[in-house]
Amino acid sequence: MIQQFEVTATEADSRLDRFLRRQVEGLTQGVIQRFLRTGKIRVNGLKVEASARLVAGDVVVMPTITPPSEMPKTRHVMVLDPGQQRDLEAMVLYRDDAVIVLNKPAGLATQGGSGISVHLDGMLDGLRFGAEERPKLVHRLDRDTSGVLLLARTTAAARQLAFAFRGRDVEKTYWALLWGVPEALAGRIDLPLLRVETGGSSRSEPAPRKHPEALKAQTDYRILDYAGKKFAWAELNPLTGRMHQLRAHCLALGTPILGDAAYGAAFADGFAPQLHLHARRLSVPHPDGGTLTVEAPPAKHLHDGLVYLGFTIPDPAKPQHRG
Repeated sequence: MIQQFEVTATEADSRLDRFLRRQVEGLTQGVIQRFLRTGKIRVNGLKVEASARLVAGDVVVMPTITPPSEMPKTRHVMVLDPGQQRDLEAMVLYRDDAVIVLNKPAGLATQGGSGISVHLDGMLDGLRFGAEERPKLVHRLDRDTSGVLLLARTTAAARQLAFAFRGRDVEKTYWALLWGVPEALAGRIDLPLLRVETGGSSRSEPAPRKHPEALKAQTDYRILDYAGKKFAWAELNPLTGRMHQLRAHCLALGTPILGDAAYGAAFADGFAPQLHLHARRLSVPHPDGGTLTVEAPPAKHLHDGLVYLGFTIPDPAKPQHRG
């Protein structure tokens, strides 16, 4: 059975996933993502992403979820032993009354999903630090991507930060080790992307600009250093937030990210068999005013790869909250 919702003027500009969670009590992000991957959630008959912005008059359809077991009502919360608690707290790069910033390790999922029992969302009670409210995820990083991840410590802070992420007020900077060196050492990749389902998984592929399901995607890049013509250390600044945007854009540039077998780059001798992509810096409007900027040191496998190539890695700057 299908249920249908029409977007009102007051709901306009909402993200699709947040709109649906307001409409369907207990609906989880995992269920939303699964239905989106399989095309069971559509807007005006079209497949879209969870981050799609709705306008007044849009018609959203999705399956009626029965039985309730399809949609767990309780959050999967991990009970951490002392060692796990210490490891979790060691991820903290910055903390104040409104936010917590972590350096998420590669391999740790941000949220749960099919076959994922260990994830950051299940650990967040361990980051209360005496607060009444449980910290809230404000954005996500892919499981295999390391680096800066922002949490809100209050509902009010989460609301303000979500608004900031919807606009252009948040600046994200990533580091990637590329297989190959681009012809131009700096530039903008302006290439629409299309979400494609293959073999039960999702990927982003380039799409014609006039394709009805194509999503605008832009990434600024510059090469920080390179080793001959084989490897390049890139700084990437996504101007939009599409699924696997950086991975798809680097592949389109002809220089896929090292260790990204799904997007054209298998593993290389001398390097760890992991995705060499790291969220280096995040600059975001702070809920209490001003701008918060935090940098994270690269994960060990990326650090070792850069050192192996003879590159000099700057230390991360100290977190700054400038009012």
